[in-house]
Amino acid sequence: MERAQKAEAVEVLKGIFAESGAVVVGHYTGLTVAEMTSLRVKLREAGGQLKVVKNRLAKIALQGNAAESVGDLFTGPVAIAFSVDPVAAPKAAVNFAKENDKFVILGGMMGETVLNEGGVKSLASLPSLDELRGKLVGLIQAPATKVAGVVQAPAAQLARVINAYAQKAA
Repeated sequence: MERAQKAEAVEVLKGIFAESGAVVVGHYTGLTVAEMTSLRVKLREAGGQLKVVKNRLAKIALQGNAAESVGDLFTGPVAIAFSVDPVAAPKAAVNFAKENDKFVILGGMMGETVLNEGGVKSLASLPSLDELRGKLVGLIQAPATKVAGVVQAPAAQLARVINAYAQKAA
């Protein structure tokens, strides 16, 4: 890899570390190409990406970052899973690690916060942004539905009373 390519790779990594909601660092030793492809697909479906990185370049990209200590995780064959949604990448990575013991989560970072393996797993247990939006819409719609039901109730009761009198008279 030439010096210009290395400089470009460092800039790409700096962008990833700065713009991602969460970055998960993991070892992928022993994974087959099919398994790596499966992990990439699961991350893409969740709105994230997987990137195999050179440890030295990742450490250079982290210099000056508040989460610079996450650079200690970059030893051996390392891949990073990242997404804009702070929950999507950790959730997909943790679910894949549960299914495949060859993928080992080392830790990660969320903004300027360094996460250990437990922190990544607890982050993965939170609901995603889409799930939170759905719950919020449900909470907003629930009172409107109840109001509509209360408004319709007197008319329905009146209709039942008139129907009862009509059947009684018949």
